[in-house]
Amino acid sequence: MMGPRVWSSVRQGLSRGLAQNIKGLASGEGRKMDIAGIYPPVTTPFTATAEVDYGKLEENLHKLGTLPFRGFVVQGSTGEFPFLTSSERLQVVSRARQAMPKDKLLLAGSGCESTQATVEMTVSMAQVGADAAMVVTPCYYRGRMSSAALIHHYTKVADLSPIPVVLYSVPANTGLDLPVDAVVTLSQHPNIVGMKDSGGDVTRIGLIVHKTRRQDFQVLAGSAGFLLASYATGAVGGVCALANVLGAQVCQLERLCLTGQWEDAQKLQHRLIEPNAAVTRRFGIPGLKKTMDWFGYYGGPCRAPLQELSHTEEEALRVDFTSNGWL
Repeated sequence: MMGPRVWSSVRQGLSRGLAQNIKGLASGEGRKMDIAGIYPPVTTPFTATAEVDYGKLEENLHKLGTLPFRGFVVQGSTGEFPFLTSSERLQVVSRARQAMPKDKLLLAGSGCESTQATVEMTVSMAQVGADAAMVVTPCYYRGRMSSAALIHHYTKVADLSPIPVVLYSVPANTGLDLPVDAVVTLSQHPNIVGMKDSGGDVTRIGLIVHKTRRQDFQVLAGSAGFLLASYATGAVGGVCALANVLGAQVCQLERLCLTGQWEDAQKLQHRLIEPNAAVTRRFGIPGLKKTMDWFGYYGGPCRAPLQELSHTEEEALRVDFTSNGWL
């Protein structure tokens, strides 16, 4: 059970959120928050002693803030959120909000394993400046995470969240795909505005877009590797790890898709596939942080148990960028 202080915080946050929503309804004709666009899921910088380096976080955001992103995802998978304490997670969001341009959206990863903890984290992240909460599927007891269980979880979070909620399915990390039928049901909730799908199944993305077409619900691709295909099937943007190093190019791909320049978009997409795979499923966050160092950002070390790349891995990573003309 939540203690009195926690429930008081939830009620206060919910009251503020309802006031904001009423204001938004008055000015936006009843539509949910528009989340269309490109978002880098920012990394969490660490010092050599594995402490969060807030100064480097701010430096990275100042540089990334010059690019035409819609906003930033903070404390997503790329941000190593499972390795941070609750207080660190909140402090990262707070410092990111202060460093970000005011016109950029901040989508904060607030997912926890229990519904109660997720509600508490979501309310707290709203209080430190998040514009929306991106909530990953709970997965430790994945065998019992049925559609009914997930619908109950997300409904409770969305009911109590003072900010809009974005569903987050990342089966490579959780071993769990948020079922399409659950997405369709949840899309009808007035405080659930969309979904980030990182599974890479473009037919599934297209099906979700099709089945939620009567709702005010948007889908974001979870990777630059299938961004063009996702746009072609109705997605409205992407949360792309590669945008941390090739942000201008990912935004260019977005523009080409939105303006129907499919041949040029295809050529650019082809050149992004190998680098994207390198900084996601092949070498993961250590690979992304290494390339950030190459491209003028601070990557630095990961927090244990993640390990830095070996020399052989680093050379293979470099080849994926140089062979496509990015280094």
